[in-house]
Amino acid sequence: MRRLILALTLVVGVNVAAAAPALAQGTLRVAVGTTLNQLDPAKTTIGDEYIYVHLVFNGLSRIAPDMTVKPDLAESWTASDDLKTWTFKLRPGVKFHHGRTLDSEDVVSTVKRILDPATGSRSRTSLSMVETVEAVDPLTVQFKLNIPYAGFADIFADRQLRIVPKDKAGELSTQPIGTGPFMFKSWSPGDRMELVKNPNYFEKGLPKLDGVTMLIVPEAAARIAALESGAIDILWNLPYESVDKFKNSPTIRLDAVSTPTWDGVILNNERPPFNDVRVRQALAATIDKEAIVELALFGQGEPTFSPIPPSHPYFNKALKFNPPDIAKAKKLLAEAGFPNGFDVPMQVPQEREQRVRVGVAVRDMARAAGIRINVERVPFASYAANVAGKAQMYVDGYFARPTIDTALHPFYHSNGSWNRQLWLYKEPRIDEILEEARKTNDESARKALFEKFQAVVDETVPGIIVYSAAHVNGVNKKVEGFRSTPMLWLELKDVSLKP
Repeated sequence: MRRLILALTLVVGVNVAAAAPALAQGTLRVAVGTTLNQLDPAKTTIGDEYIYVHLVFNGLSRIAPDMTVKPDLAESWTASDDLKTWTFKLRPGVKFHHGRTLDSEDVVSTVKRILDPATGSRSRTSLSMVETVEAVDPLTVQFKLNIPYAGFADIFADRQLRIVPKDKAGELSTQPIGTGPFMFKSWSPGDRMELVKNPNYFEKGLPKLDGVTMLIVPEAAARIAALESGAIDILWNLPYESVDKFKNSPTIRLDAVSTPTWDGVILNNERPPFNDVRVRQALAATIDKEAIVELALFGQGEPTFSPIPPSHPYFNKALKFNPPDIAKAKKLLAEAGFPNGFDVPMQVPQEREQRVRVGVAVRDMARAAGIRINVERVPFASYAANVAGKAQMYVDGYFARPTIDTALHPFYHSNGSWNRQLWLYKEPRIDEILEEARKTNDESARKALFEKFQAVVDETVPGIIVYSAAHVNGVNKKVEGFRSTPMLWLELKDVSLKP
């Protein structure tokens, strides 16, 4: 039975006698599992990087913990009746960390930089509807779109779409400057990042902390030990297998929330054997997603068909999670020219244990149909260079996006930026659905389009998204005001530390 944690706080415990001196300094220590490869927010691609981005930078809009979109650097916005002209009014007096005041030219520069293919930002596709962007006056920015787009303001809350200073854009990879509650101090790759309080943050009285230190601790066991000993204050993304470990202690609590974050098996649709839809369908017919939720997440999630989670109103409830059908799988394989099955390697990220468990489970399930998978553990840091968009078959996962469009269009449209790094999927029906959904502001029509989207994805199997996962953080009880977010970044501006 699935045990999905929904905005639930559990109390667990451990001895943290050594923690007091660091807590008294007002610097919160967070442990993450992977080193940051990129400090330029437009170019970030992994969850550990997104934590830093959220602390140092702001977007025009932001996503509240309840997943609603609120003003951030823009204090308001309006749209024309045809949804093709959008005007944003900026907050007056917001300062970048180097002291200069934010103005509309910074927004124009940021957007043009993301749209420039030379920048290499994955968010370029999210802004593909932008025809022009103009600074109307120092605090007003106007966008002209080439299509009606109802959710345009929402996309500026996404991770890579953070506003950067036009005069410092070339230095972001070494000396990042934003407007966020914390300022960059230092970065030691593979070891730690140090951030300090922004004394000029535009939300008065915030942040409460003097600083944040992100510690890179690759081994899960070492992160758990650091939480237990008090060497860290927050363990981001607590391994699911450790949830039951922390019970009945007065010093550590688990803070968890349901999310649209997903893991899945990525299939290269341009490389044999997965360039044949029948082979992809055969693999899907061997998979028991509900069993994988238990095996990989220890029940902390729900099976799904796409990045649209079962909790979303657009989820297609007419689709069913069928039990494995090995006879069907063998028939499809025979039709595709593999009557005796085939051998294939599958890469899994060795530091992401839940994804390793997904890979092992899929290997064991597929074997019954003659699909013989060799699981290869690969360092996560090398995925972007050696695995993504290249390997025949691998396990990966992606964090929640601010809108349905940004969760789907970049990943499934034939021209989508993430699609080119994943399954290289091309399906005219999907392109048509996603393009039409961007143009309509009618809620019932959008719901119908996205339900159809899920049905086509389930039929054509670009890859196998197994589940939407809960997000669990381990938190020392001396940390006050912390709440986990469905976007998996850390909201720390309201957080304080008890002495």
